Amino acid sequence: MKIPAPSYFVSLLLFLIPALPLLGENFSFKADHMSGSRASGREMLVLSGHAEVHSDNLLLKADRIEIQGKNNEFIDCAGNVWGRDEEKDIIFQSDRLRYDRTLKIARLEGNSTLEDRQNEVVAKGRFIEYNDKTETAVFQAAVRLFKESIVCRAEYAVYRRDAQTLELSGFPVVFKKEDQFRAERIRVDLDTEDVSMEGDVSGLIKDEKK
Repeated sequence: MKIPAPSYFVSLLLFLIPALPLLGENFSFKADHMSGSRASGREMLVLSGHAEVHSDNLLLKADRIEIQGKNNEFIDCAGNVWGRDEEKDIIFQSDRLRYDRTLKIARLEGNSTLEDRQNEVVAKGRFIEYNDKTETAVFQAAVRLFKESIVCRAEYAVYRRDAQTLELSGFPVVFKKEDQFRAERIRVDLDTEDVSMEGDVSGLIKDEKK
């Protein structure tokens, strides 16, 4: 007597067959529940409950993950989102994260944090866009960045990971130990802690205690 394959197993095969060319890129997933469709033009896989996706060097975890596109190009994570770039040791946390596997761009929405452990940088914002190819992160709304004795605040910031520079605008403020710097635009070299300012510059520098 031939025993039919469980329905979830058949569904899993139907999802994986169109994605076979991507297997060399280490794409895998798991969850408590799975549903979706492989109909042409409406390809979507929904993972819920302890959902995980491993794409190339990026590991993503969330309450719910949608995988869309003919070749699983788009990943949409929602609820307690946590991610890690295993090669660069960058940690992401957010309410929602969307990732384009082709462009290698991650967009974080809501209360979001990017932690660059290799460079000891922690940055927060309401919106973060990280481009893995250029190693550039753009932060918007309630931006906070911390590194050793430097604390930065602004409404808009660009973090260039390779160059270790930070460009701030939108009421930027930089606190360096007990010193404060304000201007329309501020640039910080995170390696040397040098601060450059433009437009309506002001600051407060405290004398070192003898």
